[in-house]
Amino acid sequence: MSTDWSKRTQAVHGGTRRSQWGEVSEAIFLTQGFVYETAEQAEARFIECGPDEFIYARYGNPTVAMFEERIAALEGGEDAFATASGMAAVNGALVSMLKAGDHVVSAKALFGSCLYILENILTRYGVEVTFVDGTDLEQWRAAVRPGTKAVFFESMSNPTLEVIDITAVAEIAHAVGAKVVVDNVFSTPVFSRAIEQGADVVVYSATKHIDGQGRALGGVIIGSREFIRGTVEPYLKHTGGALSPFNAWIMLKGIETMALRVNAQAETAQKLAEALEGHPALARTLYPGLKSHAQNALVQTQLGGKGGTVLSFDLKGGKPAAFRFLNALTIPVISNNLGDAKSIATHPATTTHQRLSEEQRAALGITPGLIRFSVGLEDVGDLLADLRQALEQA
Repeated sequence: MSTDWSKRTQAVHGGTRRSQWGEVSEAIFLTQGFVYETAEQAEARFIECGPDEFIYARYGNPTVAMFEERIAALEGGEDAFATASGMAAVNGALVSMLKAGDHVVSAKALFGSCLYILENILTRYGVEVTFVDGTDLEQWRAAVRPGTKAVFFESMSNPTLEVIDITAVAEIAHAVGAKVVVDNVFSTPVFSRAIEQGADVVVYSATKHIDGQGRALGGVIIGSREFIRGTVEPYLKHTGGALSPFNAWIMLKGIETMALRVNAQAETAQKLAEALEGHPALARTLYPGLKSHAQNALVQTQLGGKGGTVLSFDLKGGKPAAFRFLNALTIPVISNNLGDAKSIATHPATTTHQRLSEEQRAALGITPGLIRFSVGLEDVGDLLADLRQALEQA
C-alpha cells in the first residue's frame, strides 16, 4: 500500500487484502484457527509467523490485520494491535509495559474506567501512580523523575473537555525516558496528529467514532512496531483481549466514512456551542472550539482548529434540572456512548463517573448539572430547537 496517500484514501484502501475470489468489500475470516499443510509448517509458524501467516484468532486474523494496518496508517504509526474494547486497549497498553516498582504520571481528568486501572489495578501490583492537572505543565515537570516509565492522559478529557498539550508533555516525559501514552478518543483519528506531536503510544476506543454507528465494541493500540509486536502482542495474545474478526470488519467499514461523519459532527457541535453559550439556564458551556475555552489557542495548533464532536454544558439547577432536560429531549437519546451517528446525551455524575466520590467529581468539574452531549448527524436546526425547548423545561 502507498504511504503517500492522504488520510481519506488510506481510510478506504489501507491494509486491504483480497482472497482468491477478488472481493470488493473486505472479507470476514470467521475462524478460530488455521490449517497447516504439514507438521513442519506448523512447527515453523509457531517459531515465527511470516507476513500474512496466522496461527489462532487470539494471536491474529486476516480481517483484524486489515483493520490494524488501516488505523496505523491513518494515525501515522508503524503498527497497531486491535483489542476487544477501548478499555482492553488502555489496560493492554499500560499493563504490558509496566512492572512492580515502576512509576507512572497521569492526568487526573480521566474516564472512570481509565481512572480505575490507574488507581486500583496498577497500584495493586506495585506500580506507583502520581496524578497531576494535565493542563498545568509545571505539575508535569514536578511529577516526572528519572525512572518514570510512562505518562498517560486523555488528549481531550472526558467529560470536561480539557485539551492537553501533547508536544509539551511529550518533551517533559522524553527528557526522563518515559513513554507517552495518549487516549485519543475525543480528538479522533480525523483531527489528531498525536504521534507526529510526540506521543509514543495512541489508544482508541474504536467503539466511538471509528465504528460511529453504535454497532460493536472494539479498541486499538498504535505505536512503533517494536512496542506493538515486542511488548503489547505477547501480553494480549496470552491474556485474551483480541478483537473479533466480525467486529474488525465493522470497524473497517466505519473507517471508510469516518472523516465525512466526524467533520459534519464537529461542524454541528461548533454551531450548537456558539448558539447555547450564554443561555440563561446554563452556568457554563464547554467546547474546545469556543474562543472562551481555556485551551482554544492550543486547539488551533494541535487539532487544526477543530473542537471535536462533543460539548458539555452545566445546568444551573443541578441534578433535578439536568434530569428534566434529559427527559424533555425528543431527538437525542439518553445513553453513555459517544461519537455515534445519533446524538447522545449523558449525565456523567450518575453514569460514566458515578463510581467517583462527590469530592473527586467536584475536583474534576463534574457537577450535578453537567451534561455531556455527543453530536450526531441530525440536522443542526432540528437539534438546536430540541435543545432549546428542553432547556426551557429544565
